[in-house]
Amino acid sequence: MSFELIVVGGGRMGSALIEGLLSASWCAPTTLAIVEVAVEQRSALSERFPGVAVLASLELDHVGPATGVVLCVKPDFAEGVARLVATCGVGRVLSVVAGLSTARIEAAFPGPIAVVRSMPNTPVLIRRGVSAIAGGSNVTAADLEWAESILGAVGTVVRVSERHLDAVTGLSGSGPAYFFLVVEAMIEAGVHQGLSREVARELVVGTFEGSAALLVQSRESPEELRAQVTSPGGTTAAGLRMLEGRAVRAAFLEAVAGATERSRQLGR
Repeated sequence: MSFELIVVGGGRMGSALIEGLLSASWCAPTTLAIVEVAVEQRSALSERFPGVAVLASLELDHVGPATGVVLCVKPDFAEGVARLVATCGVGRVLSVVAGLSTARIEAAFPGPIAVVRSMPNTPVLIRRGVSAIAGGSNVTAADLEWAESILGAVGTVVRVSERHLDAVTGLSGSGPAYFFLVVEAMIEAGVHQGLSREVARELVVGTFEGSAALLVQSRESPEELRAQVTSPGGTTAAGLRMLEGRAVRAAFLEAVAGATERSRQLGR
């Protein structure tokens, strides 16, 4: 039987997409399929997603005229998987493979193929992700809407030109890791000042959660909100002076630049 959507790769990202699509009632479970080569993972996926077909391989009879495929595999295997998908007559592909250009995916197909490239980040696991999408040379507005509907089930989606996707990778794709590092450092700072690790964690996580909510709900810019907390000659001013003196702002600029360049290298 053929399916409406086939997710190739049942790891964290692929399974998060399936869960989001089911929660959003994007389509019936029986019209979804996951292709996963690992036997143990297939068993876990079958238990987690009853009604969804869990396949060991992609076959010709799994693909119909309207079937779309999501590539959720590691970059090292992506082009080989794309060639396999091409043999089954798929006409529309959404790729979440880091660094792999639409042109390289298109080259795996014998004829024109609609390829949408995306970069989601890990909060898709709780349906709070941010994803950017860009279309290849054969993509229509309908193809972009299709891709946006899939990724919209696990968070928010923005559209960019493909030349900006490496920067998206360096900023929001890697962004959760930067955030977790800052949280980790602040918890450690609290411990150094005599707080228990449990109390320091609760304070830091709660502070970030509340501050993020304030930023989302407020009409004010981050700069304005920061200024409101910073009294002249006060404690916050003293802390910020230390951060600026250690070039923390410059370190973030360099981190995003480094991650962006690495994404470009992966795509070559």
